[in-house]
Amino acid sequence: MYPKAKLNLITYKLLYLYKSTLSSSYCRWVKHSCSSHLQLHHEGPKRVAVSQIPMRSVPTPSPPAPGLPNGPQRVQKPLNQQKPSPSEAPRIHSKPPTAQNVPQKNMTSSPSETEPLDPSRNEKNTSKKRWTLDNFDIGRPLGKGKFGNVYLARERQTKFILALKVLFKKQLEKAGVEHQLRREVEIQSHLRHPNILRLYGYFHDASRVYLILEFAPKGELYSELQRCGHFDDQRTATYITELADALHYCHSKKVIHRDIKPENLLLGANGELKIADFGWSVHTPSSRRSTLCGTLDYLPPEMIEGRTHDEKVDLWSLGVLIYEFLAGKPPFESKGHEETYRRISKVEFSYPTRVSPGGRDLIGKLLKHNPLQRLPILDVLSHPWVVEHSIKTPQRCQAQDSRSEDSWR
Repeated sequence: MYPKAKLNLITYKLLYLYKSTLSSSYCRWVKHSCSSHLQLHHEGPKRVAVSQIPMRSVPTPSPPAPGLPNGPQRVQKPLNQQKPSPSEAPRIHSKPPTAQNVPQKNMTSSPSETEPLDPSRNEKNTSKKRWTLDNFDIGRPLGKGKFGNVYLARERQTKFILALKVLFKKQLEKAGVEHQLRREVEIQSHLRHPNILRLYGYFHDASRVYLILEFAPKGELYSELQRCGHFDDQRTATYITELADALHYCHSKKVIHRDIKPENLLLGANGELKIADFGWSVHTPSSRRSTLCGTLDYLPPEMIEGRTHDEKVDLWSLGVLIYEFLAGKPPFESKGHEETYRRISKVEFSYPTRVSPGGRDLIGKLLKHNPLQRLPILDVLSHPWVVEHSIKTPQRCQAQDSRSEDSWR
């Protein structure tokens, strides 16, 4: 056994040798690592041979189908969104309201489909707009007709209040009155007079045609006549001043209305009269027509007798209207159509006691069997009874047409 002091000395030496061995191994490892790092840094990155890169398969483009060009192809829209080629483009987009149910022939192009809604503010705006139903808020119904309805509406962007006349294409086609609608649009869209209802524009969809019209807040004159029973001299003369002035304007543009009656007259916000329905109107540079049209009680003798007619048919209707305003019923009204025809042809009627002498004089000068003998429209405006009782004066100087007469032909 070794003494304790000697054991301690041996243990110390062994520990010293062990540490020295570890220190030497650590130094060799550090030297090797550093030399390797320096060698890599000095040589730079190694270029890898192409043969060692895993090749990615690239598809070979197949030859194009016959008739298709090379290069990238435009993604096609669905068929219902594609723009038709010029040869296939329907003529419906550049013409007044027509579609698959409305024949396209004899239809002249009109600017109304893209006309600004409020011409007084937008006439100088060259950017035209095509209307759709999404442009309008639809309100209460204003009236119902044979081929559709009229609704109060508001243009969403400008908040402009208007009347939207909705017509069903199938009903128009069934009645064969497509030409009447075209004529109504062509004529009314060109007229500019304070006593003529404005037609601002139109548009259509698959089943309906929409007319964008001026809104007349006080409604039909016929309803007012029914409510009152008849009108007095002042009210009648005022209405006749406005109506005669508007008819003089129409006749100066070679337009014959041919269907003047209370149902086709509306009242504006201030109670002013407005001619509303031009469905039977015609632009007639030749001045002579032979079509039987209009309302039975207001038909002139030349129409029911099958003779040609001109703008003087509106003078006859004006006389019938004055009579109905003052008397409360048409002058030739009877139980049957044949009797009505006979009375019109004979100009057979009588006055109720309430009709004043001045009113009788004017009516008698308009209800003449011979059209040439009827009082001219300007003489109606200057008739003593009209001048005495009317509270309004003609607005001829304020009437302006948007186009020259030559553009109508």
